[in-house]
Amino acid sequence: MIRLLLALLITTTIFASQVERFRWENGETYLVFLEKHKLPIRPLYYNLDKDDQRLTEEMRAGIHGQILKSSDGEIQQLLLPLNDELQIHIYKDKNEYKFEAIPIISTTKIEAFATKIVSSPNYTIMKRTGSHKLAQIFVANFRHSLNFKNDIRNGDNLVMIYEQKYRLGKVFSMPILQAAMIEMRHKKHYIYLNDDKRYYDEKGHEVEGFLLARPVRGARISSYFTKRRWHPILHKWKAHLGIDYAAGRGTPIHAAGSGTISWAARMGTYGNLVKIRHADGYETRYAHMKSFRRGIYRGKHVKKGQVIGYVGTTGRSTGPHLHFELRKHGRAINPLRVVQVTTKKLKGKQYKAFKLLKKNYDESIALHLKNQTSFKRISKFESMCYVHSIDCKAPTQTQ
Repeated sequence: MIRLLLALLITTTIFASQVERFRWENGETYLVFLEKHKLPIRPLYYNLDKDDQRLTEEMRAGIHGQILKSSDGEIQQLLLPLNDELQIHIYKDKNEYKFEAIPIISTTKIEAFATKIVSSPNYTIMKRTGSHKLAQIFVANFRHSLNFKNDIRNGDNLVMIYEQKYRLGKVFSMPILQAAMIEMRHKKHYIYLNDDKRYYDEKGHEVEGFLLARPVRGARISSYFTKRRWHPILHKWKAHLGIDYAAGRGTPIHAAGSGTISWAARMGTYGNLVKIRHADGYETRYAHMKSFRRGIYRGKHVKKGQVIGYVGTTGRSTGPHLHFELRKHGRAINPLRVVQVTTKKLKGKQYKAFKLLKKNYDESIALHLKNQTSFKRISKFESMCYVHSIDCKAPTQTQ
C-alpha cells in the first residue's frame, strides 16, 4: 500500500493534484475532523474494529498531516500521523473511502550544537533553537543529578548530541538525546544514552528516576515499546504502546511507583488491568493479569514495590506476561527512555563497552565545543503542487 501511495502521488502530476499540509487543531476529535472535511463517518469510524477506533483517539494537537486533493478539490488521500512510527491512511478506492494503519516512512539524522549559556539551560536552548522539545529532553535527563537554579553561570558551555527523525523533509517526532555536556562552575557534567537505552553519567552510574527497574522481578523483556509492530494475532500494523515482561503464570507484579489506583477490573483486550496515577500527570498500566492481589481496588494508595497482582494471560494474549505501560497526561511514552529507573552501576563487560561508547561521545562533544557548532534551522513548509497548471501554482518553498 505504501508503494501504491507513492505511485498515486507521482501520477497526480498528470491531473495537477495538490498536497496540502495542515496542523491538527487543539481540542479537535477524529469524528469532528471527518465531519469538517465532509468524509463519510460510518466506513471511516463506526465500521472499524475496536482497536482501530481506539487508534483514532491517539490523534493529538500539533501533529501535521497531509491531504491529497484532485484538481476539483475532492479529497483523494489523507495521512494522519498517530505517533513517530504509525499513521492513519484514508484513501478513495472505486468511489469508496477506506481506512488503514500503515508505517510512517522517515529518515533519522544525528545532529548536534554547542552554545554558551544565557540565564538557564532551558532558556538558552529555546533561544538558540526555538525548540521546546530539545529544551525539554535536556532538562529532563539532567534534572535528578544537577541543580540548575544555583550552579549555572552565564557563559558556561552546553553541548547536545541528539537523534532527530524527518518526515517529508521536515522535523518529525520527539528528538532522542544521545549525549550531552553542561559546564557548571568550570566543571563539565556529562550524560550518555547507553546501548541498553538508559542514561548514565561519566562514571557509569545510571540516572535516577522514580520507577522500579522491572515491575516483575527476574522477568525478561519479550516485546519492546514501539509505535509500529506487525501484530502476531491480528496480522496488521499496530502500535505496541508498552513493554511486555514474560514470566510464569502467577509471578507477583509490583507497583512501579507510588500512587493511587484508578482502575482495577477487566478491560477489553487488556484483560485484568490495574491503572495507577502518579505525580506530575504520570500513569502506569499493568495488563493481562491472572488476578489482583487481595485488597487492590480503585482509590487505594499503593507504594513503590508493593505487590498489586499476578502474571497471567487474560485478554488478547499469546502467553503469560505482563504488558506494562507508562503514560503522561494520557499519552503513551517509552518507560525505558523518558523516565529513568532505579540507579545501578555498570560493571564488567557492560562497563567496558560503555567506556568505549563514552570515549567516542566525549571526542565528538569536544569537537563541537571547540568549533561552537551552531544549530541548523530548516526551511518552512508550504503547500506544494506537483505540476505547473492554470489552477495550481508551481512548487515553492520559503527559507
